[in-house]
Amino acid sequence: MGYRIVVAGATGNVGREMLNILAERGFPVDEIAVLASRRSLGTEVSFGETTLKTKDIDDFDFSGWDIALFAIGSEATKTYAPRAAAAGCVVIDNSSLYRYDPEIPLIVPECNPQAVHEYKNKNIIANPNCSTAQMVVALKPLHDRARIKRVVVSTYQSVSGAGKTGLDELWDQTKAVYNPTSDVPPDTFQKEIAFNVIPQIDKFMEDGTTKEEWKMVVETKRIVDPSIKVTATCVRVPVFVGHSEAVNIEFEDFLDEDEARDILREAPGIMVIDKREPGGYVTPKECVGDFATFISRIRQDSTVENGLNLWCVSDNLRKGAALNAVQIAELLGREVLKKG
Repeated sequence: MGYRIVVAGATGNVGREMLNILAERGFPVDEIAVLASRRSLGTEVSFGETTLKTKDIDDFDFSGWDIALFAIGSEATKTYAPRAAAAGCVVIDNSSLYRYDPEIPLIVPECNPQAVHEYKNKNIIANPNCSTAQMVVALKPLHDRARIKRVVVSTYQSVSGAGKTGLDELWDQTKAVYNPTSDVPPDTFQKEIAFNVIPQIDKFMEDGTTKEEWKMVVETKRIVDPSIKVTATCVRVPVFVGHSEAVNIEFEDFLDEDEARDILREAPGIMVIDKREPGGYVTPKECVGDFATFISRIRQDSTVENGLNLWCVSDNLRKGAALNAVQIAELLGREVLKKG
């Protein structure tokens, strides 16, 4: 016996990826409903070899459905997630709305699977920010061995993190560079993204950090350990899909780079590609479509007593969003609902 699954926001990039991953991983689905806003009503989406038509989320009755994967943004989630939860359907939400609610678990299954039992508080589970998700997968096994004191991370985040409009803007501006009669001014991003990098993701806060940087700090503490100090600089780069991160880690105890490499090789969800030769690392383009978080460039940091540097790359539409949500659904099914 399988599950009755809802995917809300099924016509968006993350919603479509959720459907792909559910099919690829053979999630035990008895019935699936795909929801969208009224303007997308009837749009066809694929689930494996099946074509489904979207239903209007406004009119949908969540009663009798087991799990709903939400990819509809915070404003819409504020309306529909409580409705689904009240009907007995467990919501796994990809927006930022519930990530900082202490009563709602924020989960990366490789890091804090035990938190899944807290779903009962409100029948809702939060999915972390894309940049946080891939980083904590690497941090947790190292923290278990040597306890992390401080993390300094610089991110290089693809335009797909801003949705379809971000992808379109990079594509249109790139074409315009080679067409002197064409001009595509910034709209989704603060400045032109083609052949450029933008050191701002989300809005600025009073202390000069951006909301994206703040998210990485708070979410890492919630998922891994509240005692870890984190500072982040988040940058948008002209890459279509795949986030990259340069991570500097300071530990309480010494951790040799070779041992760190071995620990990460054995850790769930991680693939270590780390050869000290030209091209012996993974770039964002190479990680697209893969489930793994790739780690490269592992090396000691001689400027602190117990420091390491590493390079972390992942498909942000997968581990940073859709894959992590499906993994939470798998965990929920395995540990709590126990169907299929």
